Amino acid sequence: DTVGVFQLEGAPMRALIKQLQPTEFEDLIALVSLYRPGPMGMGMHTEYAERKNGRRPVSYPHPDLEPVLSGTYGVICYQEQVMEVARTIAGYSLPEADDFRKAIGKKKREIVARHAEKFVNGAAERGYGEALGQELFEMIEPFADYAFNKSHAACYGFIAYQTAYLKANHPAEYMAALLTSVKDDKDKPAVYLAETREMGIKVLPPDVNRSETDFSVVEDGVISFGLSAVRNVGEGVVEAIIAERSEHGPFRDFQDFCRRVDVACLNKRTVESLVKGGAFDCLGHTRRGLIEVHESVIDFVLEKRRREEAGQFSLFDVGGDDTQPSHAVDLPCVPEDEFDRVTKLRFEKEMLGLYVSDHPLRGLERALRANVEATIAEIKEGRPAGEVKWIGGVIVSLDTRFTRKGDRFLILQVEDYTGSAEVIVFPSALARSEVAVEEDQPYLLKCRVDTRDDDLRLSVLEMVRPDLTTESKAVRLRIASARVTQVTLERLRRTLSAHPGDAPVYLHLRNADSETVVRLSDEFNVEARSGLYAELKSTLGGDVVLV
Repeated sequence: DTVGVFQLEGAPMRALIKQLQPTEFEDLIALVSLYRPGPMGMGMHTEYAERKNGRRPVSYPHPDLEPVLSGTYGVICYQEQVMEVARTIAGYSLPEADDFRKAIGKKKREIVARHAEKFVNGAAERGYGEALGQELFEMIEPFADYAFNKSHAACYGFIAYQTAYLKANHPAEYMAALLTSVKDDKDKPAVYLAETREMGIKVLPPDVNRSETDFSVVEDGVISFGLSAVRNVGEGVVEAIIAERSEHGPFRDFQDFCRRVDVACLNKRTVESLVKGGAFDCLGHTRRGLIEVHESVIDFVLEKRRREEAGQFSLFDVGGDDTQPSHAVDLPCVPEDEFDRVTKLRFEKEMLGLYVSDHPLRGLERALRANVEATIAEIKEGRPAGEVKWIGGVIVSLDTRFTRKGDRFLILQVEDYTGSAEVIVFPSALARSEVAVEEDQPYLLKCRVDTRDDDLRLSVLEMVRPDLTTESKAVRLRIASARVTQVTLERLRRTLSAHPGDAPVYLHLRNADSETVVRLSDEFNVEARSGLYAELKSTLGGDVVLV
């Protein structure tokens, strides 16, 4: 549960955390060190996790290295350990060991390679033998692709601990700050907004009577979108609105807002953006109603304010109820009609960059996850070039184009609850598709991932309209009773534990002429998605099959 936690939020890192199950601060230091190209190049990240949890025995390349590696279960994690191994086994002096460490720290692979002969010969001269020297150097050499020193990792681990503490103990405040920190980022806000909702924290659209400049907690467990995040609304306008509200209290209605705020706030494009973003919902007006009359109301109020400044007053401006706007006569009425849900959300996303008050996939998140192999955020993060992945989402825009031969193809903007991506449906895929392609509808898309020229491109191989029922389907696995070994069960336990969810798991134990069905305990309930099935097939091979 570390989305938004410093250094620990990536999907592969979260998978490693599930495997490692950190229980103390030393584990956090190791985590941020192990998840680097150097240690990962030798599989040290998974080795550490397996040894820590007793699934593999702790061993050392040589007994003399136990004092150096005992704190990391016999695994080399840090630059300092590389130094100590070089000193202990190869007889390096402290300056020589530090030069070796610097080459690793600066990712100078060619300099690291020059140490091979010295390291191996040193091991032989000290009686450890060339074989051990060669083995250890081959373990160390990948560190030239990047590895941390422990002091650096400790600082990272401490910030990771602090951010995790804040997320766990002050969730609304932390997520508000996190959303503010990425408000100018193209991809991150959708990821953090989805995480905020997963945490049970409600995020409201901007509100002229409650919102601050940035995301803020307006009540326990409720975050309000910042007014400055609305498109076409500058910070100067936001400051003027907040200053007026702070000095004279909340706005009563749209006319009251127009009458009180600085004239600079009444730019029609700015007001229209605030309307579409939901900032005036608190005043009791519909968004469609305000879109229809806001220009007329602004013109009326501005004209009256000009007359007042010139000392001209109408008969209706004298006397009356001081609690009502003195210009209420002849003001246009705000219609009560509202946009349909799809149009309302489209305008909201246009102005805020996100669906906030609702989402086209609201209520279908769990069902969608069960049908896809990766979210859009995971694809963007991992960039698995050349791989084919099922993703799912709603089509928020559709652009039809034609090749030079006149064949039709589509460029789609697809969004799930974690972000959006451009997807191309080439003519061949379009010809094979049996579904109508429509905006604002959910689809499952089998896509090939391409990162040519460092740009992410997804091309569709297949697309279907999903049956997104919210029922958690049970996972049923068949295995021959004779194949039920301790090794198989341990692999199954680890795989299921890495995919926690709500779907129950049933084992069908097959004998020669009968079958016994066993339901596993709730602690092994899983998220029944394609990624789980792929991992079961990979780790268990033919021992277990899906029923």
